[in-house]
Amino acid sequence: MSEMTEVPSEIKQLFIEKNTVRTVKKGTFLFQEGKNARELYLIKSGRVQISKVIPDGRELSLRICSKDDVIGELTLFTKEAYYMLSARIIEDTDVYVLPKEAFEERLSQNGDLTIKWLKWIQLQNQQNQTKFRDLILHGKKGALYSTLIRMTNSYGKSVEHGILIDLPLTNQELANFCGSSREVVNRLLSELKKENVLVSDRGYITILDLDYLKDEIDCENCPVSICRID
Repeated sequence: MSEMTEVPSEIKQLFIEKNTVRTVKKGTFLFQEGKNARELYLIKSGRVQISKVIPDGRELSLRICSKDDVIGELTLFTKEAYYMLSARIIEDTDVYVLPKEAFEERLSQNGDLTIKWLKWIQLQNQQNQTKFRDLILHGKKGALYSTLIRMTNSYGKSVEHGILIDLPLTNQELANFCGSSREVVNRLLSELKKENVLVSDRGYITILDLDYLKDEIDCENCPVSICRID
């Protein structure tokens, strides 16, 4: 996780002090959209995918969260709180658990801590807003290109011929991030391979021509702290 997007250390300490750790297995949900929200979570280890079901029944993936990320954060200071998103476990994961009321009380008692928390929340909102903007303005092709750019910012590693996205992804998982179908993503990836923009091997994608993707969607070169998947 980038230092620019990291949860403030004082916030993390609240979870660690409570020292309530829960283990959640791959393929299950930590929480699901619409369920009563009583807890927030700090990831100790593992990976969690945050998503929302859109009106036509498809899953729209918003973030992949890992060590030191806080999730379940959209429910604070709401009397009848329900989770607005779902958290699916994509690797066996350990999380620190903090009751929602306890977190709200600590924020109420510490103005400086509240400001740090609000700044972090604002950054998460900016990330989501730019992702929705790309989905709306650029259609299915732009959504995929934008997702690949964000993946390079979050998981990219420089290799001899380009940037390796060091996170294995199925075409269906990519489609979920684009709000599209697997068939559409299959076709678009094939076109990009023919244009020598990317190559893939066993779920790992290497971007050979990042500028091509950026030019195709009129990339505004947002700060990396915003243009991310994690």
